[in-house]
Amino acid sequence: MKPCELRLPSRRRSLAAACGLILAGLARAQASYPSRPITLIVPFGPGGIADLTARAVAREMSASLGQPIVIDNRPSAGAIVGATAVARAAPDGYTVLLLSNANAVSAGLFRKLPFDVQRDLAPVTTLGFFDLALVVAQGSRWRSVGDLLAQARQQPGKLSVGTISRGSTQNLAAELFKAMARIDIVIVPYKGTPAVTTALRSGEIDLAFEILGPMLPQIQAGVVRALAVASDKRFAGLPTVPTVQESGLQGYTVASWNALA
Repeated sequence: MKPCELRLPSRRRSLAAACGLILAGLARAQASYPSRPITLIVPFGPGGIADLTARAVAREMSASLGQPIVIDNRPSAGAIVGATAVARAAPDGYTVLLLSNANAVSAGLFRKLPFDVQRDLAPVTTLGFFDLALVVAQGSRWRSVGDLLAQARQQPGKLSVGTISRGSTQNLAAELFKAMARIDIVIVPYKGTPAVTTALRSGEIDLAFEILGPMLPQIQAGVVRALAVASDKRFAGLPTVPTVQESGLQGYTVASWNALA
């Protein structure tokens, strides 16, 4: 099954429509399905890219299938709480999980999981791929990743970077940045993107790793600045913002994705 790609926010509606049609086709294969509302569990808090994607897809799924799609946010480290709920639910198609990188790597991050990703979850389709960025408050003294790294090396353990929950793509992107740059920075996990943004704007943290989609309005409004993007090429919507690799950290690249299971 060919994945539906999502790079720019303007494509979210067409993505959702395509995925709604996929599930509508599955529904036709079982004439009685769905006969009641479907719960879509999102293992992240409201306001982030996973939540925004889930809600866009849910609207189109509901229109195609003729039943409400109920969003159930269950944020946790490694997306474990949400994935566990779906793994333990009846295998009848009425409880669906928004998958992400966190689910793919959780088995390698946690000593023991209450489910087996490959055995207990059945993938349906890819929803989209997303770029990340390293962002700072508009008033930050840093104008580049080089400036940031220079200060981090001069003051080890002093700088803080915010991400959403442990084991998320953003959190792992920060850990990878820390390891590859060989710097000592404090990584602070928050429950969701709104909390990370608030912490960044208030000065509670020095920088953040976040998906570009929900941060673009903040960047375009001049509230925060993107120092670099984590992909292997520049983001089309921010052509003057370099990649982390262009900024001097060779080999660094991170991307995120969402899917349904």
